[in-house]
Amino acid sequence: MQSIVLLKRVGPAQNLTKLNFIYIQMKAASKSPFITIASSSFRQVLLKSASEVFFSTSRSFSTSATHHKSFQKIQRALMGESEKKSTLSELKPPPDYIDHRINIWNELKAKYQVFLTSQKQEDITITLPDGKTMPGKSWKTTPFDIAQSISQGLANATVISKIDGKLWDLERPLEKSCKLELIKFDDEEGKQVFWHSTAHIMGEAMELCYGGCLCYGPPIEQGFYYDMFLENRQVAGSDLEVLENVMKGIVNKEQPFERLEITKEDLLRMFDYNPFKVRILNEKVTTPTTTVYRCGPLIDLCLGPHIRHTGKVKAFAVTKNSCSYWEGDNTRESLQRIYGISFPDPKQLKQWKHLQEEAEKRNHRKIGVEQDLFFFHPLSPGSCFFYPKGAYIYNKLIELIRSEYRKRGYQEVITPNMYNSKLWKQSGHWDHYAENMFQTEIEKELFALKPMNCPGHCLMFASRLRSWRELPLRYADFGVLHRNELSGALSGLTRVRRFQQDDAHIFCMQSQIKSEIQSCLDFLKHIYGVFGFSFELKLSTKHSSFLNQIKQCDYYR
Repeated sequence: MQSIVLLKRVGPAQNLTKLNFIYIQMKAASKSPFITIASSSFRQVLLKSASEVFFSTSRSFSTSATHHKSFQKIQRALMGESEKKSTLSELKPPPDYIDHRINIWNELKAKYQVFLTSQKQEDITITLPDGKTMPGKSWKTTPFDIAQSISQGLANATVISKIDGKLWDLERPLEKSCKLELIKFDDEEGKQVFWHSTAHIMGEAMELCYGGCLCYGPPIEQGFYYDMFLENRQVAGSDLEVLENVMKGIVNKEQPFERLEITKEDLLRMFDYNPFKVRILNEKVTTPTTTVYRCGPLIDLCLGPHIRHTGKVKAFAVTKNSCSYWEGDNTRESLQRIYGISFPDPKQLKQWKHLQEEAEKRNHRKIGVEQDLFFFHPLSPGSCFFYPKGAYIYNKLIELIRSEYRKRGYQEVITPNMYNSKLWKQSGHWDHYAENMFQTEIEKELFALKPMNCPGHCLMFASRLRSWRELPLRYADFGVLHRNELSGALSGLTRVRRFQQDDAHIFCMQSQIKSEIQSCLDFLKHIYGVFGFSFELKLSTKHSSFLNQIKQCDYYR
């Protein structure tokens, strides 16, 4: 006898990477202007004209810009801040912890120099990607030396190197014979290193101006950010221009990025003023030593690697600020987050700004109000208000999906919005998703608004005895879902707290999985075809936080 399998079919516009089977990335086939707004079908609505509806699941880097206003002015307008000039300036004197760090750095760097000079320099062979070999000396020759020996132009254009497949600072001496790759900015890894280094430049400016405690400062898909804990103030949109000016001074000084490997005990001494770095050292660092990087007065706990010096950053912009939480946990300290973007060529920044300006013209939040479709209100953050015109389009999309349900054998159901936490614990969602659920206590029992329909549909399937003759059983649900997204992550229709989606679950036998998946893909293809979009598929197998039994996961792979 075959076991019953539950398949989750979600609508064409939902990201499926979290749902075991397919990740959809939809691209607009039309070259006509359209708005980028993501998530489910019913949150993706706006008008290009009275008879045309466009939607997309692509998520784009969001900043505000116009041809005649700076990014900072736009942000102040969106945040409801006045145009008053920022009072931010460099602290005089700078924070005490800067000298504290530098003194420990100098002490430990002197010891490293002794170690470095004691290493025996031997002949080594450096192999380039084309098979060509070059001679060098261990503990002396650097990747930058090799790049210079090929051409000065190549050395100047190189962002970072790879030694035997591992990213390596350009100025860090080679220790043995190796394979060398020289990576430029147009390589994805080159961009990430470049943006990470610029985050350190911005972190230095933040310390000099605010004097707070830096937390994490990583590169992201488009740029970088840095989080800082400030006890008695917040970052204002008008501060960003001041930070940019301080960063320009740092770039002009061409401060070198220096790497130093330090014991955990010395690091705890170096960062004893910063409780967040102390937490990282105590909770995340499991090795006896780890690395820090220095550029100018900034010394930060960091694995690196980095660009050679701050002067390599020829163009940058501090784009926006927001609030965040330590480790993304809204029960912990509130942090100030500042975002930026940078390039090795001013022309690239100009081009990037132009793209942002073009995107701003199509900002769905702006068009939603202008065309009387929808709006958002701070009294219900992350929850969309649809005007009659928006509701009309919304309902038209539902009618389209419903008509396909009937053709394809789906049965629409209605399920409750709230469940006892016992259900979420039984399903396994509670351990992985509780912090993103709206919870309330009723008669000493803990309840939560549903963020997904899966457990409810399972309860419905299990409510009576079933026959194999009923399979496949396809339940579809337009139920309202709520997810407690962080306020700083909310972004119009692309990230919301209240939404509905084309959501379905298919109960079937293992022998029916193939045909059901093919049917789901045909459903996707048809709906995308209606709107003239193409799509790409990526297979998602066993995620690191999977809930199924290993045997089940291996079967579906």
